[in-house]
Amino acid sequence: MSDVIKAETIYDAMGAVLTRWTMGSPAAPAASFWRAELGDDAVEAELRLLALSGQFLGTALTMEPSSSLRILPDIPALALPTVPETLRPLVRRILTTKKQGKVKTDLVHFLAARGWTMHPADWMPQADDDDVPDLYAGWRDWAAIAASDSATRRQTDDRLSAENWDDFWPAARKVALAELRRRDPSAARAVLEAKLAGETADTRWRLLSLLSERLSDEDLAFLEGVAANDRAPKVKALATSLLARLGRGPAAGEDTAELAGFFAVKTKGLLRRSRVVQAEPLKTAAQSLRRKALFDGADLTSFAGALGLAPQELIAAWDWNTDQTADAALVDLIVATGADAQVSQAADAVSEHDATGLIISLAARLAPAERARHAEAALNARGIRFELAQLIAGTAARLRDPLSAPAGKTLLAALQRDDARPSDDAEEFHALGLITSREGARGALNGLAGAGLLQGDPRLDMLRLNAALDDKGAKP
Repeated sequence: MSDVIKAETIYDAMGAVLTRWTMGSPAAPAASFWRAELGDDAVEAELRLLALSGQFLGTALTMEPSSSLRILPDIPALALPTVPETLRPLVRRILTTKKQGKVKTDLVHFLAARGWTMHPADWMPQADDDDVPDLYAGWRDWAAIAASDSATRRQTDDRLSAENWDDFWPAARKVALAELRRRDPSAARAVLEAKLAGETADTRWRLLSLLSERLSDEDLAFLEGVAANDRAPKVKALATSLLARLGRGPAAGEDTAELAGFFAVKTKGLLRRSRVVQAEPLKTAAQSLRRKALFDGADLTSFAGALGLAPQELIAAWDWNTDQTADAALVDLIVATGADAQVSQAADAVSEHDATGLIISLAARLAPAERARHAEAALNARGIRFELAQLIAGTAARLRDPLSAPAGKTLLAALQRDDARPSDDAEEFHALGLITSREGARGALNGLAGAGLLQGDPRLDMLRLNAALDDKGAKP
């Protein structure tokens, strides 16, 4: 090769050479500076050009990193261990075959409840994944760092305060504030008082919702200030809702009195006379819309007061299952503005009156043990499906013998049908795997195998993971 050929000349020609090869054309004419080295034989010239090009690209060029390339911090270790290596293929298969976001969220919550975490190579949360367990806050913040222009913020292990607020990345800050609220409610409120106004509306809403933990009259002044002065309607509405849970909702006015007019308080029973709150029949669609609008603007305490009752008396006297629209509106009112004890009372009431679907609305405010109790009772007494039970119980439940419930018997019967297909009831099997205990999962696998289901059936993946995973989590 002539030593007068510059590397830039060869580099500039490589684009044309590669393009010609891509199109199936001879490339030697595009490398005329190597004419002597390539020779006159056309086939031999292409082979020599391939060798020379490979040598040039492999030794004369050095890829320079992009100017935006930077070294990220290590992915932080989490407080719980990673799923055992032998079970990772099963976890990946569940993730791959179940595309819905809820399925992935349910899976990470299930693993966290059992005392395990995902492997970062199998799944990583996004920075804004608020519905994943707090356990993954470090990974969410790592994702935020990776997506940001800099990582100059100092991460601290100190207790959260107004002074070191900016040292925390958002997810870790929210977890630290929640922990502070559980341990020292006044200190957490003081931090919010100092820093809440400087956050975005969405962040203010998420942080303010943490006050529902250990909510007390000491929070009144702060909540009244937010309800009166915050610039975002949804933050004001949340503050108003929290005030209502403390029995400090708006004073009963004309709207509340009008809402009460849609109901009648009557007595029933000859010997043990008790009160019952019944919905008056609605005659027009306009009345239905008006009642709904009044419910949307009411709070539980004021509504009960307008009927001459205390909130707990209203829940006890409600005539459930007579007007299902009114039932749903009252449950929404209780969830938004009722105290924790009133939510529990309402869950017991709707369960007793076979209005199981309404428990789903109440479930988010129930303790895990209550959720599991209502789900198991509904499975056995009401014959609901496993999917509905999972919505009630969440993923922390550990039901012991779900196949003995009507839903289990229905599932076993479905497998015996002549027209049964391999894809039938896939979501029902998945929900079953989420809500049962490890021993229950092993029993269910045996029962389903006895009914003819193959052990390798992909519908059993969640049950297999459940049965194989040690349970190191807190029991509900």
